[in-house]
Amino acid sequence: MPVSLRKKIADSQLVQSFATTLFELYVRFCHVTSRWERVGFEPMEEAVQTGEAVIVAIWHQRLMMSPYIFDTSLAPICSLTSDARAGRLAGDLQRRFGFDSISMNSRTRHVVASREILKRIRNGVSIGIASDGPRGPARVCSTVPIVWARSSGKRVFTVSFSQKRVIALPTWDDMWLPTPFSKGVFLCKEWEQDVPRKADDETYETLRLDLEQALEEITAASDKQSGRG
Repeated sequence: MPVSLRKKIADSQLVQSFATTLFELYVRFCHVTSRWERVGFEPMEEAVQTGEAVIVAIWHQRLMMSPYIFDTSLAPICSLTSDARAGRLAGDLQRRFGFDSISMNSRTRHVVASREILKRIRNGVSIGIASDGPRGPARVCSTVPIVWARSSGKRVFTVSFSQKRVIALPTWDDMWLPTPFSKGVFLCKEWEQDVPRKADDETYETLRLDLEQALEEITAASDKQSGRG
């Protein structure tokens, strides 16, 4: 099949919708048929129930189960996705679970989208981000959550999911698909570092590395608790 034809098929709205539906049904099936434990979510949920927006950080590898990490019956949340094909699918999938989504491209990433995100935070909408996304490197935290925490003054929570049995996809981050009839865990922990309103490059780098370490720790803890460690 010619490359141009394959691209047209892959970019088709009908094909995207069909793929999103398949992922949605599969994720719901895995959630229903597996045993899940939720640990550490009380502080975040208490905050959002009072109308406080929070920033939720996760590794891109663990995004597939992100619809179950934030309870949208308590408060609204908006996820950040890329405008690439995979990013559009991820945004469509999360919308099926009650999330809102902002799509960013390289031209608007730091301007239009950031303004929209901060506007929503001020209106009480929490923000979810894959801290190493959308293209990696895998498990290297960007400064974006730090910048939002500085600009908004909102609390940052690290989250992860893990499961005893998963399917690793051949993507840049080895993204995990859950499996049915397994044992899984969702973990949440607040990142308690203060982010000053004014900070130099060295301070930003120190905070970035600290958040990266916090994400690594909660991810490792989720693996251990699910029986993988």
